[in-house]
Amino acid sequence: MAMGAVLSSRSLASPLSSVKEHELKYSTSTRNKFVCSSVPGQRFHRHITGGTLFPSQRHSRSTATARHQISGPVQNPVLESSTDLLKISSASIKRRVLSRIECFSTSDPVIGGWLKPRRWQNSTATTSENACVHPEYRLPIRRHADCKAEQYGITGSPFGPSEGHANTIRVGDTDNISPWWQQFPRRWTIVLLCFFAFLLCNMDRVNMSIAILPMASEFSWSPATVGLIQSSFFWGYLLTQILGGIWADRFGGKVVLGFGVVWWSIATVLTPFAAKIGLPCLLVTRAFMGIGEGVAMPAMNNILSKWIPVSERSRSLALVYSGMYLGSVTGLAFSPLLISRFGWPSVFYAFGSLGSIWFALWQIKAHSSPDDDPDLSKAEKRHILGGNALKEPVTSIPWRLILSKAPVWALIISHFCHNWGTFILLTWMPTYYNQVLKFNLTKSGLLCVLPWLTMAVFANLGGWIADTLVQRGISITNVRKIMQSIGFLGPALFLTLLSKVQTPAMAVLCMACSQGSDAFSQSGLYSNHQDIGPRYAGVLLGLSNTAGVLAGVFGTAATGYILQKGSWDSVFKVSVALYIVGTVVWNVFSTGEKVIE
Repeated sequence: MAMGAVLSSRSLASPLSSVKEHELKYSTSTRNKFVCSSVPGQRFHRHITGGTLFPSQRHSRSTATARHQISGPVQNPVLESSTDLLKISSASIKRRVLSRIECFSTSDPVIGGWLKPRRWQNSTATTSENACVHPEYRLPIRRHADCKAEQYGITGSPFGPSEGHANTIRVGDTDNISPWWQQFPRRWTIVLLCFFAFLLCNMDRVNMSIAILPMASEFSWSPATVGLIQSSFFWGYLLTQILGGIWADRFGGKVVLGFGVVWWSIATVLTPFAAKIGLPCLLVTRAFMGIGEGVAMPAMNNILSKWIPVSERSRSLALVYSGMYLGSVTGLAFSPLLISRFGWPSVFYAFGSLGSIWFALWQIKAHSSPDDDPDLSKAEKRHILGGNALKEPVTSIPWRLILSKAPVWALIISHFCHNWGTFILLTWMPTYYNQVLKFNLTKSGLLCVLPWLTMAVFANLGGWIADTLVQRGISITNVRKIMQSIGFLGPALFLTLLSKVQTPAMAVLCMACSQGSDAFSQSGLYSNHQDIGPRYAGVLLGLSNTAGVLAGVFGTAATGYILQKGSWDSVFKVSVALYIVGTVVWNVFSTGEKVIE
């Protein structure tokens, strides 16, 4: 900053006075107008309007010259000895006064050096009120100024913050600069909180698959009873898929997702008590846990549809869903450690209690929409909305309109085909590793983590690719079709190769690649709900995910039946056939355009 000025009603040296040094200050009124223009080559300049006050600066070692034009009603200078004020009457001084001021500037290393301005608005010297404008960006304040006015021989002197006029405005005061965590985009705060919610979701879900072994030994449960307990989760999970979407679209994603996390966290903590009471109580508790987790995906889809612009949609959803994959990894990794050291109830207490921490942060930081967030900056809100206003919350669901759209049915059918293969791989792979690849149970358990890791990595990679394609002008429809085709045909290819490989290492590689390419679906069908009907994104995801859960339930049962009559090759062939069906339906009927208002 070459120089600064303070406009106040304090003191200014009169040109008629013999005194050479006074504080450089001006008396202003609402009818005075000051137009400041900088000489060519000057690095910075200030635009000052009447009543606008800027703090004085002191610098040395770097010289800059500015020409100031002062226009407006000007009064004769009269120096009052009592208050040292300069009063100017309009009798004897010309209407326009030119003065040349030399400013000697320095950046004090204690203060922290210079900050360069990013952009200044140019102004032409006119007499209108709007001729002078404020700079768009603020510069760090400097504490001293030595300025010399050639015409009047005025030099500045240091002054403290308390010496300024009451109306003085500090330009670029570094005390007002927010720390980096407050400047972090609010929309990505929502995304990260959803990520951790889904991390907890799968941690609390998979811990039963590890704890069920010592529990079955303690309570003498048969394999049929173990299967019943494992399946009881899906009773509640199926129940709230569509209801969760309706609630989220009506009441907001913040309320519904917060309710879901608290609900399933309480059910997780109560699981050991329910198991000790009896089997019926445990089944009800697991179903209750499914109710809480069932609303998570529709509520998340609803809140992100309002917070995330289309150019960032794939990345945000990929990050959130990767929380599910990493949650499975975390649960499978830490559950055995907790059980071995503290007993099987500890895993439910530890994982369930984490929900309270998340809920506290969610209540403080999250809002259902940008309009509900008082701390959201105007710039970020414009970026999110893209010039469009948020619509009113949903009061009724147009079921006939929704179910009459071909892209909606493309979502439902594709979600069913996708989840058939996904649930089979994730539920039956330990058995496949043990029976076909001849791994022991310890190695089999470790290899179960590998597909989740590859899915987490490739989901975020696919999200970045999809958003990059959208930003480069490729239509959203084409991007969704490309990404989902990879999500279908990739697993189909690697499952076909899986039946032909001879070594365990190649089999594991094919499995990991199958799951990795499957994760591209996060940028395909999982992003499409917000494309075709952002107002009803929760309901749409509830519909399609219900079909996906049914595919998991029926597919898991059908796989056991196929293995009794046939082989693993037959299991893989059924999955490949459904992947191909899903590819055809998706590419023929899906769209990235909004079809439901």
